Amino acid sequence: MADFEERRSLLGDENEDRGPGRQLSAICDPSHVLHRVVVLVFMCFLGFGSYFCYDNPAALQTQVIQDMNLNTAEFMQLYAWYSWPNVVLCFLGGFLIDRVFGIRLGTIIFSLFVCVGQVIFAAGAWSNHFWLMEAGRFVFGIGGESLAVAQNTYAVNWFKGKELNLVFGLQLSMARLGSTVNMNIMGWVYSKVAVAVGSSGHTTLGISLMIAAGTCVFSLICALVLGFLDKRAERILHKEQGRTGEVIKLTDVKDFSLSLWLIFIICVFYYVAIFPFIGQGQVFFIEKFNFSPAQARAVNSIVYIISAPASPILGFIVDKTGRNIGWVFAAVIATLCAHMMLAFTFWNPWIAMSLLGVSYSLLACALWPMVAFVVPEHQLGTAYGFMQSIQNLGLAVIAIAVGVIVDIRGYLVLEVFFCACICIALMAVVGLYFVDYLKGEGLNQSAAERAKLQKETAEHAESKRQPSMVTQGGPARLAPMSAFGLRNRYLSRLGAQLPDHCSTHLSSLAHRSVLK
Repeated sequence: MADFEERRSLLGDENEDRGPGRQLSAICDPSHVLHRVVVLVFMCFLGFGSYFCYDNPAALQTQVIQDMNLNTAEFMQLYAWYSWPNVVLCFLGGFLIDRVFGIRLGTIIFSLFVCVGQVIFAAGAWSNHFWLMEAGRFVFGIGGESLAVAQNTYAVNWFKGKELNLVFGLQLSMARLGSTVNMNIMGWVYSKVAVAVGSSGHTTLGISLMIAAGTCVFSLICALVLGFLDKRAERILHKEQGRTGEVIKLTDVKDFSLSLWLIFIICVFYYVAIFPFIGQGQVFFIEKFNFSPAQARAVNSIVYIISAPASPILGFIVDKTGRNIGWVFAAVIATLCAHMMLAFTFWNPWIAMSLLGVSYSLLACALWPMVAFVVPEHQLGTAYGFMQSIQNLGLAVIAIAVGVIVDIRGYLVLEVFFCACICIALMAVVGLYFVDYLKGEGLNQSAAERAKLQKETAEHAESKRQPSMVTQGGPARLAPMSAFGLRNRYLSRLGAQLPDHCSTHLSSLAHRSVLK
């Protein structure tokens, strides 16, 4: 009864959805779990269209190259044009959401960019103008990365504590689902359109891509519904709009430690051997292993399929065991073995691609949280933004290089190139281990050692806080968050389960590279 009266006092007369003397039904009450489940459904589908259409070129690689009369270098430009705007937007996305548009309008605007970009991309194919397809991918990229930031801002605004583990895990699975469905259905869509049109060609390609744009329209509808529900909850519960919490100061770059720069090197040289490979993998499997297009698309999508359930599980294992550098080392070695199998053997590629899927998921769980160990909390926004920026720069440059290598030297040299990139990442991992050992930054501590450090840090902070309260007659200044706490703050976005005593207050720094 007391809870009901408290709720009535909070809602006041502004609750227009409740008639006189009537209480809101569970599904209409923003504070009820059933209503938040409905919000979660729309939240998960918010990015579905973006992830579905991101790899449209990979799913239709042979069709795009044949119908548009392209070589591999020109084809890979479609991925490069997506990455170019995000070299800058990684720093601006959170700022635009916080200070300019707000979460609701910002989400709708970024969804519109994704939708319009895909339509332009499809129109370019339909009209047989490749430059228009490139422009479409550029516009699509403007919205894609920032929409991921908005999606996670909504999650932090609607869910708290350990609920976030499940929420981010579901968002991750939905992202994987979008990519997987695209890889396995777009070829079928193209064939059906070709039958309806009467022949294959750029018109069939354009219609197929326009059909794919329907998923972006669906995501735009989800953005509109989310905006309405969030506005309604703000009115009823008197809550504020969600904010990303990002603090970007480019002057912080000069203070980055050697360990952080090594993490950046690992990130860039590892991911350039993953996403560009998937982008042009279909033709590789057709030419080397004599697969049919459907078989090639299926094996090319296995990385996304495996990472959907594996990422939360591996995140949980990393959280329970610690030893992040050790896990990163294992992931890089496994990835190197997978690329060597693809390059130098004719073993069934399902083996190598399955290994690649597991190692890719493991590296994301172990690498990205390490940033929080080596930078102060006030520099985390800059660190993650810079890490995302140089990753997109690397992906754009390497995508172009990959196309040139395939056209001039073939796929064997390309695989050797990918192995070389992984070897650079491996040397950076070894260097990171020794730097961490000499500086004692705790990147490779076990979970037990981190728990002990957390306890000692908490006791030390409490001992410093109590005298301050006595002498100053007021609340003491909060002690800096420990490295353990910072890591847990960002680890939960990967789906890792955190202990009951750990805080899971998050900012929305989870960009596409973690969710991919």
